[in-house]
Amino acid sequence: MALRRVLVANRGEIAVRIIRACADEGVESVAIVSEADRESMAAYLADYVVCIGPGASTESYLDINRVMQAALATGCDALHPGYGFLAERPELADACVENGIIFIGPSGETIRRGGDKIQARAVAESVGINTGAGSAALESLEAARTQVEAIGLPVLLKAAAGGGGRGMVLVNELSDLDEKYASASNEALQAFGDGRVYVEKFITQARHVEVQILADMHGHVIHLGERDCSAQRRYQKVVEEAPAISIPLEVREALHVSAVELCRALDYVGAATVEFVVDAITGEFAFLEVNTRVQVEHPVTELVTGVDIVREQLRIAAGEPLSITQAEVHLTGHAIECRVNAEDPRNNFMPAPGRVTKWIPPQGGGVRVDSHVYGGYLIPPYYDSMIAKVLTHGSDRGDAVTRMGRALKHLKVDGVTTNREFLISVVADQDFAQQRHHTRWVEQDFLPRWTNENQDNESKEKMPS
Repeated sequence: MALRRVLVANRGEIAVRIIRACADEGVESVAIVSEADRESMAAYLADYVVCIGPGASTESYLDINRVMQAALATGCDALHPGYGFLAERPELADACVENGIIFIGPSGETIRRGGDKIQARAVAESVGINTGAGSAALESLEAARTQVEAIGLPVLLKAAAGGGGRGMVLVNELSDLDEKYASASNEALQAFGDGRVYVEKFITQARHVEVQILADMHGHVIHLGERDCSAQRRYQKVVEEAPAISIPLEVREALHVSAVELCRALDYVGAATVEFVVDAITGEFAFLEVNTRVQVEHPVTELVTGVDIVREQLRIAAGEPLSITQAEVHLTGHAIECRVNAEDPRNNFMPAPGRVTKWIPPQGGGVRVDSHVYGGYLIPPYYDSMIAKVLTHGSDRGDAVTRMGRALKHLKVDGVTTNREFLISVVADQDFAQQRHHTRWVEQDFLPRWTNENQDNESKEKMPS
């Protein structure tokens, strides 16, 4: 059954990305916008536009009833949730089924089993995948204390119902547990409407590696290789790349097999990402979570495989088989993605919304920019600060890194403060070039050095000549 009209239940660059995929598939798109997004690029590009509420996301993009009303009022036969907002809320998938609308993603039941981090750990264990030391959902602070003492410090407190670094807190000292348990639970409740948290052993020298999965309704489950997302700040990804770096072949293959087996066990349909932590010292890996949606960093996989993941999502939802078999998946070269945010790295990465007076994205071979920004665009203060994803594809990692440095220097943004200079320094750093970074590298090693260098430069500029 061919899709006819898709409601894009998101905003920003992912909304633009989905609208483009719909156009490529010959499918009409309907953009929902808040009052703050009436002048957004998604609103200009979509075939139809519906304003569903005020700028606050709780009164617009996070309101399932408003989203469903927009889909029904515009005669949509399908809905794409993008990432973030309602993308991993099973209630949205259920509401689509109840109203005869195709949800472009897994079923509500699959989201409950896979999107819920604790249930996903149980499924992974059932098929023999190592999950590392961790706990079930914690019912109280006392239960948390018991688990932490049994597992041993350091540990992470993590939200059971979500990801993206929200509701995730590192505990190094038992004396800090009371405060950090309350912090993790409260943030999880605010972000996901579910305050449950669990404990997971923290690996100090870790690589964050994830496997991209596609699965159709005909029993075909394939992987598109893996990505490395180890360059993070406060558990938020800064730079992502594909394929993963410094991973032995046997570990790489074991990650692929584990991800495919897990998605089969979940009866998964759609695009998924299975995330793992790999000990950079021992090479051992453990399952982290399943993201039951398209990832922010999916374009790096598209660049090295040539597979359009969002178009595959549309085809899968229409009941078509995957357009590619596992044997036909071939990785070519290396791809890197940098997240460009409207924020001030010199002021603790404070968000910096405002009017973009100049926007000149980089051009050239091997360069791709996914963005919703244009000259004159007003970045609202209500949402995530990411304004673009700059990607480069090269013959090998060194080539991709060189192209990224050049692309970031050619990116021109005026009117708002961005993290462009910070990103330029990250990809130029010798630790990054030599693949010595890990999930704590940005905060522990790079940022102190970068901050000191900037302070020294500022001091020199202020000195009298």
